[in-house]
Amino acid sequence: MVNKVTLIGRLGADPEVRRLENGAAVASVSVATNESYKDKSGEWKDLTEWHRVVMWRNLAERAETQLKKGSLIYLEGKLQTRKWTDKDGKEQYTTEVVARMFRSLEKREGGAGGNNFPSAADEPVNTTATVNAPVEDEKDDDLPF
Repeated sequence: MVNKVTLIGRLGADPEVRRLENGAAVASVSVATNESYKDKSGEWKDLTEWHRVVMWRNLAERAETQLKKGSLIYLEGKLQTRKWTDKDGKEQYTTEVVARMFRSLEKREGGAGGNNFPSAADEPVNTTATVNAPVEDEKDDDLPF
């Protein structure tokens, strides 16, 4: 099963960063994505979708220092739905993107525009990887290529 979200969009506001009692940083951002289409009369219409994005720990701290309202970013994460009870006793739900990584797509001052898409340096460190895990022999697969 796969739960993966990939977005390229602009921040609607500066990241809102708070710190939990244990010191962990949590950032919330709204990311706008745009889509254009022709309506029945042949006129172009723009559709903007807003996405609530949550970033944790080091990613939240990076967002706090590197992102601002209007920033163009590439991000990957997963969808997560949370449930809580409001002050009136009603159950509430929200679905948000929990970011796994992001990359600013803004041109850097004094640098070339270049490729700003994710690189290996943007990938989170996998601390649960098994050392010396067995590797399957590539010759034994059934793939025709």
